[in-house]
Amino acid sequence: MRSILHSAATLAAIGLFVAGGAPQVFARSAPESFADLTAKLSPAVVNISTTTFAERKDGPRDPLEEFREFFNRRGQGGQEGGEGGQPQRPRQRQASLGSGFIIDKAGFIVTNNHVVEDADQISVILEDDTVLEAKVVGRDDKVDIALLKVEPKSPLPSVGWGNSDGARVGDWVMAIGNPFGLSGTVTAGIISARARNIQAGNYDDFIQTDAAINRGNSGGPLFNMAGQVIGVNTAIFSPSGGSVGVGFANSSNLIRPVIEDLRKYGRVRRGWIGVRIQGVTDEIAQTLGLGKARGALVSDVTPEGPAIGSGIESQDVILTFDGRAIDKMNELPRVVAGTSIDKTVDVQVWRNGKQMTLKLKVGELPDDAAAVASAEPSKSDGAKEFARSEIKPLGVTVVEITDAAREKYSLPANVKGLVVVEVDETSDAALKGVRPGDVIDGIQQANVASMADADKALESAKKESRNVVLLRVVSAGAIRYVPVKVAG
Repeated sequence: MRSILHSAATLAAIGLFVAGGAPQVFARSAPESFADLTAKLSPAVVNISTTTFAERKDGPRDPLEEFREFFNRRGQGGQEGGEGGQPQRPRQRQASLGSGFIIDKAGFIVTNNHVVEDADQISVILEDDTVLEAKVVGRDDKVDIALLKVEPKSPLPSVGWGNSDGARVGDWVMAIGNPFGLSGTVTAGIISARARNIQAGNYDDFIQTDAAINRGNSGGPLFNMAGQVIGVNTAIFSPSGGSVGVGFANSSNLIRPVIEDLRKYGRVRRGWIGVRIQGVTDEIAQTLGLGKARGALVSDVTPEGPAIGSGIESQDVILTFDGRAIDKMNELPRVVAGTSIDKTVDVQVWRNGKQMTLKLKVGELPDDAAAVASAEPSKSDGAKEFARSEIKPLGVTVVEITDAAREKYSLPANVKGLVVVEVDETSDAALKGVRPGDVIDGIQQANVASMADADKALESAKKESRNVVLLRVVSAGAIRYVPVKVAG
């Protein structure tokens, strides 16, 4: 079970008020018992044991490994090692435990990728203690899911998928799994939140629950009260390593198509449009005349990608995709990934103060189209041999890109603009992450290749009474838009 050890923000308490005259809402009472549901579903939940052989390393031992070995020794009468009780293990045998659930009586089993990743042996233990060897049909590390296959002698009990989009905050849910190797453990709680983004990947869509989830629950199912799987337990927030009532399950509507692809192709086929995007802040929305912060801002368009043919441009804001509103930037990757390959869709974008609709044919995400990681721009120095110009309204000092500057700062031939060599630490640009080594190649909607271009763009913004301008910044090969307050 993955643990999140640090929270990024303080959670605000939510008050519930009932106004006079408002319609009454009647909450469904708690189930009298979960026993019938447990008896029906438990046979389809399995214990997954993996073994990895690795060279023994000196150093502190994992307390969780010692915990497991304690139970192993009890089951083996306290014996360990070879003849005469002496250890004879040139290679270290590392065991791991997790959970899974059967989705087909023929022996297809779903679990987390991190449960079986790098495993040399995978064993599935059924409720009646039958042990079956499992093989990996396919894995997807982007959403941490794996599909296994066992060969049973008779049909196995199985469970079905539910519609996670229909789940509501406050609904009862039940988790069944094997925390700490304690098989068949049932816990219950409610859905605490929906569509959580915990920065696990590009396609985060987690259900948060207060049902107790611990190490070993990874890969186990989260059920609704109809006995349907609406989530796969994947991570916990826990400063201590134990359950504190904040668990996360990948939503079934995200996982189900992944499993179908793994079963059919052995890999996942995702939609792709070939753009880099970033979030739209209030300041960015202001600079673009968008009204309110929404959508996904296109920072760059991949050459020869699907978006090129559609006419999508850098600095467009994607507002809807195939009829689905994009309120937040992180919604777009999920929507695109789940769109059928080769389907032509309508894309509404905001460009130059107007909304327009484009046609786009969705492509297939290439294997090498990994998420672009942010990188710290290289620090520049020794810029005294170049003519330095201070852009006081932005709080930066720059040099124009000449052949000599291009060589010194290792800039590709296609990069044009102004190289930042110094940033006023008290400026808004510094606060927004502009650093020496970055290249400013656009201000508002104007290309900038010289100081004259920059002066013209800033003068135009001044005439329009703009106190924030949008910089197009090239940093370590990646493009991003940065809203910067204009000083003085």
